[in-house]
Amino acid sequence: MSTSQDSLAALAAVIESRKQANGGDPEASYVARLLHKGPDAFLKKIGEEATEVVMAAKDADHGGDKKKIVCEVADLWFHSMIALAHYGLSPSDVIAELQRREGTSGLEEKAMRKVKEREAQAPGDAS
Repeated sequence: MSTSQDSLAALAAVIESRKQANGGDPEASYVARLLHKGPDAFLKKIGEEATEVVMAAKDADHGGDKKKIVCEVADLWFHSMIALAHYGLSPSDVIAELQRREGTSGLEEKAMRKVKEREAQAPGDAS
């Protein structure tokens, strides 16, 4: 595992430890509080952080500090990791998906997803 993956795994373990089932205290931990409030709370934060990434990038296009993009992406990743933990997923699941896509054209991958979605929505064959 790379150092980046180690760092993500370590952060994921901390987030996991903040779940109420693992003794996380919403009064003592920001992560535990978000998890306790449920998906609406952490999904709202993901939306806010995504918007802040866009705003930081737009600012950088006009002479702003590019380091702000890094800070905002870190916040976005962090809150996304809370969502992953809530749904029983981990950064390694995301890394595996990125590795699965490696070498595949983004256009091809997107087209294949659309085909699979259409197939899933098509009525089943009764015969």
